[in-house]
Formats: sequence, structure tokens, C-alpha cells
Amino acid sequence: MPQTLDPLPLGGSDPILCCYVNATSQIQIARITNVPNWYFERVVFPGQRLLFEAMANAQLEIHTGMMASAILSDTIPCSSLMVSEEGEDEPFPKTLGLAMASTDS
Repeated sequence: MPQTLDPLPLGGSDPILCCYVNATSQIQIARITNVPNWYFERVVFPGQRLLFEAMANAQLEIHTGMMASAILSDTIPCSSLMVSEEGEDEPFPKTLGLAMASTDS
């Protein structure tokens, strides 16, 4: 899955395919800031699933939108958002478990 807007920096480790689900009722900003020479930021609407490629060591920051600002509400290792191999019964087990856990709190 190529990233056409923000390609991963050259020379990094092999990218992994990740999935994040916004299981809240609020707009969120998903941002990766710990990978040098790479800018990744996306708006994630309530109920939306975001598929993206990242390095395994990347950290996905989730900022929850407020009236005039955004508050860092979670930091998730991208390795825990990795999509399962094809043919498995549950294609997004880790992601959905994290999304459901974040709505319980």
C-alpha cells in the first residue's frame, strides 16, 4: 500500500500495514512525530478506519479535537496496530480491542 502523499523515509526498516479505528464520537487527529524526516498527520472522523504504512517503531499519537484546540489523548505503538496476515479469521483484532478499550474509559 503505497503512501502517495507522505512516502516513508528511505533507509528505514520494512514498513508495516496498520489500522486505527476512531471508536469515539469526536473528531481525532492521528499524528506520528517520532520518525525523523517524515510527516504524518490525518483527520479521523467518528467511526472511521484509518489504514496506513509506518515503521514498526513509530508511535501514533491521537489528539482529540476540542473547541479551539486538540488534546493528546493517547499514544499507541504502531506495532500493536499491525494488520493481521490475509486468511486469518479476525483481520483487525488488536486494533478493535484497543479501540473498544479506549471507549470504556
